[in-house]
Amino acid sequence: MTLKLSLLSAALFSVSSLAAKPSLEFKDVFDFRYPQGTVISEQGTFLGLSAKPYRGDSEGQVYSLNNRALIASVPRGTNPVINKSGQWVGFTQLPTLLEKETTDKKKKKTLKNNLVLVSTATKTQQTFSSVKDYQISDDGLWLVYREDTKTGDKKSDAKENTDEQADELKISADKGDDTLTLVVLNLSNNESTRYDNIAAYKVGPNSNVILVNQRSEDGSKNRVAVIDLASNQITSLIDEPGVTLGDIAWQPNSQQVAFYLGNYVNDDKRRRDYQLKLWSPTSNKITDIHNPSGWFSGKTASIKWSKDGSRLFFENRPQLEQKAKVLKYTDESSLFDYDTIRQQKGLKVWHNADPEIKTREIKTWNESRRDQHYQAVYHLNGERVVQLENLQVPSISLRTNANFVLGSDDTPYLKQIMYKGFYRDYYSVDISSGDKQLIVKESSNRPTVAPDGKHAAYFDGEQIWLKSLSTQQLTPVSKAVKNALFADDKHDKPEPNEGFGFAGWQLDGSTLYAYSKYDIWAFDTKTAKATRLTDGYKTQTQYRIEYKDKDKLGFNPDDTLLLSAHNLENKQTHIATLSLQDNKLQTVLSGEAKYNVVRKAKEADTYIFTRQSYQEFPDYWVTDNSFNNPTKLTDLNPQQRTFAWGQKPELVKYKGYDGEDLQGVLIKPADYKAGDKVPVVIYFYRYMSQRMYDFPKMELNHRPNLPMYTSNGYAIFLPDIRFEIGHPGRSSTQTMINAAQALIDKGVADPDKIGLQGHSWAGYQSAFMITQTNMFKAVVSGAPVSNMTSAYSGIRLKSGLARQFQYETGQSRIGKTLTEAPELYIENSPVFYADKVNTPILIMFGDNDGAVPWQEGIQYYLALRRHGKDAIFLQYEGEPHHLKKLPNQLDYSIRMKEYFDYHLKGLPPAEWIQSGKAFITEE
Repeated sequence: MTLKLSLLSAALFSVSSLAAKPSLEFKDVFDFRYPQGTVISEQGTFLGLSAKPYRGDSEGQVYSLNNRALIASVPRGTNPVINKSGQWVGFTQLPTLLEKETTDKKKKKTLKNNLVLVSTATKTQQTFSSVKDYQISDDGLWLVYREDTKTGDKKSDAKENTDEQADELKISADKGDDTLTLVVLNLSNNESTRYDNIAAYKVGPNSNVILVNQRSEDGSKNRVAVIDLASNQITSLIDEPGVTLGDIAWQPNSQQVAFYLGNYVNDDKRRRDYQLKLWSPTSNKITDIHNPSGWFSGKTASIKWSKDGSRLFFENRPQLEQKAKVLKYTDESSLFDYDTIRQQKGLKVWHNADPEIKTREIKTWNESRRDQHYQAVYHLNGERVVQLENLQVPSISLRTNANFVLGSDDTPYLKQIMYKGFYRDYYSVDISSGDKQLIVKESSNRPTVAPDGKHAAYFDGEQIWLKSLSTQQLTPVSKAVKNALFADDKHDKPEPNEGFGFAGWQLDGSTLYAYSKYDIWAFDTKTAKATRLTDGYKTQTQYRIEYKDKDKLGFNPDDTLLLSAHNLENKQTHIATLSLQDNKLQTVLSGEAKYNVVRKAKEADTYIFTRQSYQEFPDYWVTDNSFNNPTKLTDLNPQQRTFAWGQKPELVKYKGYDGEDLQGVLIKPADYKAGDKVPVVIYFYRYMSQRMYDFPKMELNHRPNLPMYTSNGYAIFLPDIRFEIGHPGRSSTQTMINAAQALIDKGVADPDKIGLQGHSWAGYQSAFMITQTNMFKAVVSGAPVSNMTSAYSGIRLKSGLARQFQYETGQSRIGKTLTEAPELYIENSPVFYADKVNTPILIMFGDNDGAVPWQEGIQYYLALRRHGKDAIFLQYEGEPHHLKKLPNQLDYSIRMKEYFDYHLKGLPPAEWIQSGKAFITEE
């Protein structure tokens, strides 16, 4: 049964009722709330979320999914957690926004979080003050948390040592490894027990015991201990000066725990060996799990169990060289020692033989390689360790219940990343043995491995290739399929086509599921026979599988799959089901809207989904697997109904630069009347028409807030843009001219009141377009590249990558090096045509932009200024590529609208538009 359009009517706005409603103001945006941290109980009975406004305090909410009702509201509640059996929902309660904004920066650490615990049975709430972290036992009988008693004042936190203590050996913990008071609360009778100086802790799944690391002030009495919850007794497991714990993981549904044991005696924490151990409470036996020779586990190593508890996945790394001796000035002779003097140098050597340029090398070292670990597994059956990742295959996509996983290695291609893009060698990795079989070399497309490890598939050369990993035989399984596109026909970059991807495998490896442009296909791995499972090609509907079970390795022949169904013509997105048993395809949620399945309960057929459109916020709905009689669960923004918003979007057709049929989304003003010619702001990037049924983001940032404009007399247009390799500037310009002309021909756009707004890649396009046409009245361009010759040889500071790949094979689409085709770089650079600009432009940059050098904006501004053009430059201090600080987000949003109000609506100009703003320093 489908959800009929009639259900939408209550949420839609009629033109007649809009006239009396007030227009949006910027302060109204602050109040709009979005759900965050959504969790659903495993039994599908309760839902927790945090409703976070754009500006203000969050509200924690708990819903009964059986009663379809809100049962608890928690002021300032964030990060909801539901325990395994569903009796409790925990929220971290933050300080108020007022407290955070008015507290001195030095004293912010004195602000503490609380814990609010909601009983799903009684709907009552308990608040626990100053909670650092917490766990709720699976059975709901126990709450365990640490009290955050730190004051934030290092002097007051530090305890004075007595002379006697000063004479003793002091074993210092690492910076940030705090010890706090652990509180164990019996939730059935509210009796609690406190344990001092607890660092790491983890509650067992059967709630009988807690493994803890308890430390003394000087480290001499550190221990690993066990708290028996029945008796409230704490018993030493390992007593050793300086002992500390790394990661802890209890075996699922069992009384056995894995943990890393380290010791602060080795004060070099990067080289400190954390030994992996297993302990069983029933036998009180500790088992050592030894790393392979030449490997050790460091402080940041993690532990994961497989779902059935038969495998323990852990991390290790090759032994490191001894730390280099640090030479310092210590005496008169050291002041003149060459080696000591030179060690104080500041130098980085850039060498052409380096795999990566220094900025990238430093970035990856600090973020990953410094503490990089590799994946290994301990098989409990057989008591053996298998190394899965190593220096030859340093990365796997771990799925703990899989027998075969995908491994990859990008090290042979680190140098070419700078100009060619991202490539890897891919392997199938056997979890049982660690054996690795090559799937494909130097590929930019991610392959997929069958659950049984016998086959793999990848996309290359416009085809899907099936590879037998035993015989190495390759079969282009998609080649024989007629009347279906497996290569993306919208691909317009000078790099290999990515295709449409893979949908998964039959669990026994007998069938590969893959996507064409519209449909899902099944390929028999023995015969290569292809079967079309959906009929999207008939209606231009793109079917894709909605994965909601992360543990599912493959499909069974009798499975019913949940699908998203996106119509590429009318842009509606429905939800459908597909039975693999009889290939029955059924639409279960549909209408003039966009539907998304958000969550599914782990142990129940309970689904949470959203329905949205330009006028309808994506609130949560709940249903069972029949999708009959869905119920709306949340109503996070009832105030939206009080505002004039904007009329129902419509699709406008036009031609691309090469005659391709394209579409754009037109949203008329709330008070629009037939025949009106109104000011239009065009917001764009690449393909935008898929946003036809998206609820607009109620935030203030680098893009216009769409309802702010449609509520205040503007039309908004979101066009699709098509590019030509080598000529992105002129092709996007012609496409935009065609799109804008379609609005004029439609009688909606006032031809003298059309503005452009774009950021980054669209910022470039808008900056270029006004060098080629006078069609637009005003442009707001955020973070644009203006000179491709200088940008080509620059660095993306956020990633450390050279910018060359972006132009040769990426988004900028030049397709050649600067030396091969300097004329193309000049042709596509707006700075060289600044004298041709007759359109007022507002340029915005953050001067800490890690994607586009902000000097690119300066270059364009100076060129326009030199030629006497109407240009204003906004420099936001300390900001990255997208503005992050609320004052700057709000300021830019207001200035953007003031700029369009002046140029497109003829309103009086703000003072900064006429005369700028002088720099004044107050002392």
